[in-house]
Amino acid sequence: MSEVLTKSTARNIFYGGSLFFFVIFVGLTAQSRHYILTKGTDEAHLTDSVVRGKRIWESHACFDCHTIYGEGARFAPELGDVMKRWGVEKDPAGARETFKSWMKAQPTGIPGRRQMPQFNLSDAQLDDLGNFLDWAGRANLQGWPPRPSKTN
Repeated sequence: MSEVLTKSTARNIFYGGSLFFFVIFVGLTAQSRHYILTKGTDEAHLTDSVVRGKRIWESHACFDCHTIYGEGARFAPELGDVMKRWGVEKDPAGARETFKSWMKAQPTGIPGRRQMPQFNLSDAQLDDLGNFLDWAGRANLQGWPPRPSKTN
């Protein structure tokens, strides 16, 4: 019994396989889009101030040095959760004031350390940037970017 793959059979396998994987691709794309829009974005807190803060982030090219969600230059610290690290959940006003004071104090002039430039942002711009960073920290990143564990 000879098994021969005819042109007709090969064509049917090609078209059937192509259709199968195209349907899988469309299904995964739809599932990803649904997840991002329903669980991945904190749309409830997406305000005009957050949008202005993102524009400040982009116009001053903060991503040239910092990362957010693991994207950026990796030259300076990750800022996706900076407001959480400064305690925005326990003391929102204190965390925002700490952020504003730190930004106004740049460059610090600490020897042996690379310096962040002074952008001379107004208080309103600093509030917007802080609101953007706070909003960015609310995203459900499912553990991304990975952080080294602290073991001592």
